[in-house]
Amino acid sequence: MKIALLHYHLQTGGVTTVIQRQAQALQGKCEMLVLTGDRAKAKLPCPVVEIPEIGYDRSDKPSPPPEAIVERILKSIFQIWPDGCDVLHIHNPTLAKNRHLITCINLLQAGGTSLFLQIHDFAEDGRPQAYSHEAYPRDCHYGVINARDERILLSAGLKAAGVHLVPNAIESLPVDPVPKLEPCVVYPVRAIRRKNIGEAILLSLFLAPGKTLHITQPPTSAVDTAVYADWQVFVNKHDLNVRFETGREYGFPALVAAADSMVTTSITEGFGFSFLEPWTASKMLWGRRLGAICQDFEQKGLGLNSLYDELTIPLDWFSADGLIKDWRRVAVWVNETYGTSFAPEQIDCYLDGLKKNGEVDFGILSETYQRQVLERLLTDPDARHKLVDMNPKVLEPEIGPKAQDLIENNRRLVLDNYDLAQNGERLLMVYKQVIHHPVQHRIDKTALLDAFLDMKRFSLLKWGANEF
Repeated sequence: MKIALLHYHLQTGGVTTVIQRQAQALQGKCEMLVLTGDRAKAKLPCPVVEIPEIGYDRSDKPSPPPEAIVERILKSIFQIWPDGCDVLHIHNPTLAKNRHLITCINLLQAGGTSLFLQIHDFAEDGRPQAYSHEAYPRDCHYGVINARDERILLSAGLKAAGVHLVPNAIESLPVDPVPKLEPCVVYPVRAIRRKNIGEAILLSLFLAPGKTLHITQPPTSAVDTAVYADWQVFVNKHDLNVRFETGREYGFPALVAAADSMVTTSITEGFGFSFLEPWTASKMLWGRRLGAICQDFEQKGLGLNSLYDELTIPLDWFSADGLIKDWRRVAVWVNETYGTSFAPEQIDCYLDGLKKNGEVDFGILSETYQRQVLERLLTDPDARHKLVDMNPKVLEPEIGPKAQDLIENNRRLVLDNYDLAQNGERLLMVYKQVIHHPVQHRIDKTALLDAFLDMKRFSLLKWGANEF
């Protein structure tokens, strides 16, 4: 079997890691080729062909027409395999990071190429800058990385025979105790907005004396970098036990070795590496649980009782009127951007309920209001006690004998259920379905938007990027 993988780039990141592991998992089982807009420094056990025209759009460089891009793709494939490939496996095909990609996919399909389209991230899930108003490719086999996305695509019109759940493979985190560091808590993350850095800083207020929270990597986009710089200023101003970019300073393996535990406070994830990887290094995990993602893992037996589902904050700890005004403004902007609508009465009903309840999840607040809450906690000891009373799991879990048993059980479960071999076998089964069992279906984009535009999960961290 001859399989070509295609992605916008191979820069360091989640999808690149997935592609590397897929190539490893399929090594020796089929012939492989990777096509990418930017090969960066990624190392793969198969040929890699760089085609800049399939990379992210660049304002400083015009792009050729889709027909020319398709010609380059096919030429690259036929140079390796004179008879072509059996399946072209395209990662994140529905993101409008390249304005020609959907048209290219349709042209490839019309020319007889068998396609497998694997979605890691939905533009409908808080990524309006990557949203395309074009219809998504129809009559293709689609892949997803969690059961939530599978359910959403089925409810949006796809047939079960053409939607395939392909969880990502997990490898043990690297551990290197040299140089030896003081015990710490690690948030292994690139500090973008949706990783909810303010909440991680809040958790640091409850660490044992002398213990420090390490946030490993900086963001790269202009919007995220501006917000990140504000958090650095805030931490320095209040002399908090938080350090940034220590993955660069010490190396990630050294931080893993030093960590007493690891944290996640992200408000949205695709697959959820952060809920699985810490256990592979025998580290306790605490922070925020994302139910729609974690239920896949918990159904296999993973214990995540150390996590909380929300972090409840009284409305009178910050400018609630400002939050409600911002929330309404962003909701209207989302309606305009996506060409859909939260009905005005829905918005009013939700906000009235918020005021009546008198509490809110810290994770829906923008950084402005998160800082107001943190200022309150830093100046009012009673507020800290109240927060713990409302949210007992805000405290770092103790690592006693029961916790050690949990850690070991979770470690074994992750390594047994998400290994490379299973990933490779699952992919081979999908490719056979793509080749031998064509499907006829299409995605209803309105239904897809409705699935993600959920007021109960409407966070200004995700949807409020237009503030900056």
